[in-house]
This record gives sequence, structure tokens and C-alpha cells, in this order.
Amino acid sequence: MSSHSPEPWLSVVIPSHRGELWINSSLKSIAAEAVPGIEVLLIDSSPTRTTLDMAASFADRLNLRIFERRDLDSWHVKTNYGVEIAASQHVCWLGVDDVWMPGRARAVRGWIEASPNSPLQLGASVIIDRNGRQLGHWRCPLPADIALAADFVTERLLIQNFVAAPAPVFRRDAWLDSGGLDSSLWYTADWDIWLKLAAAGPVYYHDEATIGFRIHGSSLTMTGSNDISDFKDQMRTVLERHLPRLSGSAKPVEAAAVASIAVNAALASASAGEYRALGPAAWGVLRLGPAGAARYWKHSRLADRLWPRLRAKLTGSLE
Repeated sequence: MSSHSPEPWLSVVIPSHRGELWINSSLKSIAAEAVPGIEVLLIDSSPTRTTLDMAASFADRLNLRIFERRDLDSWHVKTNYGVEIAASQHVCWLGVDDVWMPGRARAVRGWIEASPNSPLQLGASVIIDRNGRQLGHWRCPLPADIALAADFVTERLLIQNFVAAPAPVFRRDAWLDSGGLDSSLWYTADWDIWLKLAAAGPVYYHDEATIGFRIHGSSLTMTGSNDISDFKDQMRTVLERHLPRLSGSAKPVEAAAVASIAVNAALASASAGEYRALGPAAWGVLRLGPAGAARYWKHSRLADRLWPRLRAKLTGSLE
């Protein structure tokens, strides 16, 4: 950081591996905000310097700190490292293939100023395809702009991870106190960390979509679910880890969460051309009864997550 840069009020951590296809778009979207006090930390493990050299061209437009760390072999470890060395008390992370939407910096500054002690502030997102075309909105099933208690958020978040990872802003100290991302959860570590931060409450949700969450054929959300058994285990681990925090509401939440895991696994199988699990998964939701099925439908945000992917697949933009 130069002596002329203001003390950062926000640190943006970007973990990267072979991000040369996307890095220009992600950094350009931050630079377009032209707001002082934002530092960007790029932690890259690529085998070549291509991504780093492309990022370096933004050094005159961003307060940019670049780290070549080929020894950090996962996005979890790189993200944890970035949070540890961040200069600001408030942090967010950005996938190298994701982007900020116009107005993100203004919105986040307002969130922080209104509730500086909140350990976790959630936001809505726009789902985009590999070409940046908007496919749909992804919102959280939470009331906006009010303090939300830990149990209230946990009950809903355990049913489904409805948070696009680049959208939240969190306190650095709360992240470090929680232990950060669990690298053994290669797929569900973000879900786990939101639940850990929610436990420190209060949480706020903001309904303005300030992130473009990109889906494409090589993204983790598309490739990570190939091993269905391991995929289920990842989700069950998070459920079993955080369900004991609930008391009277644990049973209905657990039932809806188990049904949600079955639906997620069935959809992952269907994306690979195997459709046999769809019927049993749908039956599992119906067995929850009218109230339970409504709870699942509302809190899973299934339509928000599924429709954009169907659109992308139909137009061939998942390739």
C-alpha cells in the first residue's frame, strides 16, 4: 500500500488458479467503482505468471496486492491466507471468475456504516453465464435490512446454502475467531463458514444484487458434484455440525435439510445424464407434508438456483 492510499475500509480477497480467462473482467469490475479505501488481494497458485502479469496492469487503478503462492493448493487455503493478511476490518472475497455489479462499493460502504459490528452481512446476486449475460437473480429467503438472530438464520441456511459466496461482507476478526474455511470441505466450506459467522450474530441481509456470480462448465459448482457419494457426505457434514445449535426447531429443519440434500444430489446426477434419483427426491419433499414442503421450497431458493442453469444449458453457455 502506498503512503498516499487511505486506510482500507474493505479488503477484497481473490483466490486464483489459472484465472487468466477471467481476471481482467473481475478486476475491471472493481476498478470501475473508482472508490478509494478498497484494497484487492490476489493470491494466485498458477503454474505460470500469466494471471499475475495480467493483474499487474491494474496496479495504477487499484490498491492491488499480488501474491504468487504456488504452495497454497486450494481456494480455501488461499482465501484464509488473504483474510489473515487483510488490512481492513471488513472483508469479502471474489471468485476470479465472478464480478462486481455497478454500485457494489456504494452499497457495501452503506452496509458497514449502518452495522459495523455485524459479523456477517449477506447480499443478493445476479447469476451470469460465461459471456456475462444475466440469467437470473439469486436472493436469500430472509427479511432485508433488519438484525437477524443466529437461530433465525441457521434454521433457514441449514436447509440450503442460499448464499452466493462473493456476495457477503464479514468482519475479519469474526472469521479468524471461527477458524476460517475448513479445507476438508472441498465443496461446502463456504456454507460452513456462513453458519459459523451467523452464530456470532446479528446478521443482516440486503436485497440489492451487487455481485455477478458466474456459472460455466469448469466452475466448482459444475465440476465438484461429479462424485455423488462424496457430494452428499459434504452436505451431511455441514448439517450434522450445525444442527445441534438449534433446539425446538431442530426436527423440522433436519427433515427439510435431508430432503434438500437428496434433491441437490439428484439434480447433480441429472446434470450428468442420470435421472433415476429425481423421483425419489421429489417424493422425499412431498413426504414433508404441506407445511414442510412449503418450508423447503421457500428456504431452498430452488427456482433461483435452477432456472439460470437450465437457461445456460439450453443456450450452450455452460460449455
